Amino acid sequence: MNAAERRQAFKTGFFDGLPIGLGYISVSFTFGMMAVEKGMPAWAAILISFTNLTSAGQFAGLDVIAASGSMIEMALVQLVINLRYALMSLSWSQRLGPEFNLIKRMIIAYADTDEVFAVSSARAVGGKRLRFIYMVGLMIMPVIGWTGGTVIGALASAILPDAVRSALGLAIYGMFIAIIVPPARDHRSVAVVVLSAVAASCLFHFAPVLKRLSTGFVIIICGIGASALGAWLFPVPEPDCKPPDLEERSAHEC
Repeated sequence: MNAAERRQAFKTGFFDGLPIGLGYISVSFTFGMMAVEKGMPAWAAILISFTNLTSAGQFAGLDVIAASGSMIEMALVQLVINLRYALMSLSWSQRLGPEFNLIKRMIIAYADTDEVFAVSSARAVGGKRLRFIYMVGLMIMPVIGWTGGTVIGALASAILPDAVRSALGLAIYGMFIAIIVPPARDHRSVAVVVLSAVAASCLFHFAPVLKRLSTGFVIIICGIGASALGAWLFPVPEPDCKPPDLEERSAHEC
């Protein structure tokens, strides 16, 4: 790539990442505010957002920290919640250009989020290869938006009135509801998984013996249990592709 092509690739990535970064601000704002509300120093909340970029993992980790959970709980919670990033990275590895060495792969892995993965994968359809300069441009605004929103939320929590902070504290729950309700309404499998996770969470919260279990292990059990139930009740059928012999395999596509 010449200099003009590199500039164009970076510009394309930057504008692809701009709406992602803007969308991250509202969610990370809530994280920064909730982290300070639960006793975490503002600098610690900002550092977590800058080094992690995982919304669900950060909110779950915040609950574990607030409950004085163990390091084992934290590690297991993050493993369960963020395991999808490993699958995304495997998919990415099939779409990267030849210039991606180990260092460059590690750099883009830092910003491997759901939205960044979806946008970049859309750019790699039809056998196209992702370029490193494009990925750098794509990463910039999501990192700035997520970290900047946390900065604003953490600082605002120190100056806003209690009534406003309490109202904003409900924002994250509204966001999660807005995320799960549409697909649950359209797909029975999603609705069953969501409702089973809610039922299990309520059971652990109200049952006399089960409510003694720590927050981290409750998240792990509910998440794995609901996912396993969904996989059992709604298995994804494998494609029926059985070529008659190896010589004709290339002529049969799934």
